[in-house]
Amino acid sequence: MKYSERISRISPSVTLAITAKAGKLKDEGKDVVGFGAGEPDFNTPDNIIDKACEAMKEGKTKYTAASGIMPLKKAICAKLKKDNGLDYEPSQIIVSTGAKQCLANAFEALLNPGDEVILQVPYWVSYPELIKISGGVPVFAEGTREDSYKLTPEILRKYTTDKTKAIVLNSPNNPTGTVYSYDELKGIADFAKEHDLFIISDEMYEKLIYGGNKHVSIAAISDDAYARTLTVNGVSKAYAMTGWRIGYAAGPADFIKLMANLQSHTTSNPSSISQYGALEAIEGDQTFVDNMKNVFEKRRDMVLSAVEEIPGLSVIKPEGAFYVMVDVSSLFGKSYKGRKIENAMDFSDLLLGEKLIAVVPGEAFGVPDFIRISYATGEERIKTGMERIAEFIKELE
Repeated sequence: MKYSERISRISPSVTLAITAKAGKLKDEGKDVVGFGAGEPDFNTPDNIIDKACEAMKEGKTKYTAASGIMPLKKAICAKLKKDNGLDYEPSQIIVSTGAKQCLANAFEALLNPGDEVILQVPYWVSYPELIKISGGVPVFAEGTREDSYKLTPEILRKYTTDKTKAIVLNSPNNPTGTVYSYDELKGIADFAKEHDLFIISDEMYEKLIYGGNKHVSIAAISDDAYARTLTVNGVSKAYAMTGWRIGYAAGPADFIKLMANLQSHTTSNPSSISQYGALEAIEGDQTFVDNMKNVFEKRRDMVLSAVEEIPGLSVIKPEGAFYVMVDVSSLFGKSYKGRKIENAMDFSDLLLGEKLIAVVPGEAFGVPDFIRISYATGEERIKTGMERIAEFIKELE
């Protein structure tokens, strides 16, 4: 039997592989500190759980419209108006089984074979694979370390060809935690207009921004940017609802219709119960979000302080999300118990096997000099984990 060559070329998720390996060690009774997970360690707020239970008891357990229930679409429109300064009608909204499905739908609806999509390096692990699944070609645009690898018109110009169809933006960024300013986004919006490029703006971490940084949606930059942008978001990170699987996208009505038609033939509607939970998340009390953000900011500072104390390490200081990218390249060439460290993959594998610390190697994000540490775990676990990392590095030869 010969299977699909296109799907056979898709790479497995490194983050899920690390999580699975760490989980196996935990099942064996090992004291693993997990710095790999891309999800909050908080439980979903009670008001959201209660509303979902209420919906079930009211019989809201049936099929819904494939693109989502109308009350949730209206709530998303209100949220986008209030938080992002964006005016959308429900016909411009799709609700999907997580933001990942929104992205998959978008690439399928947008790309023809050979169309190129520009990605910022480092990138979220699934972007390249979703583009390849849809017949497109991911193009990896690498900026400078000094500018936290952000895309600029000058960088985009180097990677744009007559096959370029779209740019993917992710702010706050996973994995770097960097946040684009208004001026930076305006430069990209102007470039997209000049070259007639579509923009896919992944804003999943918008509510987890620290210090004086502010979130800006590129679709709000101008009427032109609004017309050529798909804004993708969801409830997974801000409301600790990763398992509920609800994401949404807002964009041109004709494009949303294509995405909805595709969804109607693949998964159909996202979980009706989860949709009512998401409705409460967006419309209900937002205190939880602010409290969680404050906790994450404190944890971020813990990780940064610990890294500063370890010789040979440096970081890209995150302004949002809940990850720290740590440069471990100065350790390449050193050995641990006779095993030489050639790259971040080696470093991560040894760290997990020898010190029971799970991190994600930078190869997953296109930056092999780095590891990603998620601080979506408790303060004591962060303290223990960073102490073990320091111990591991001290023992290198």
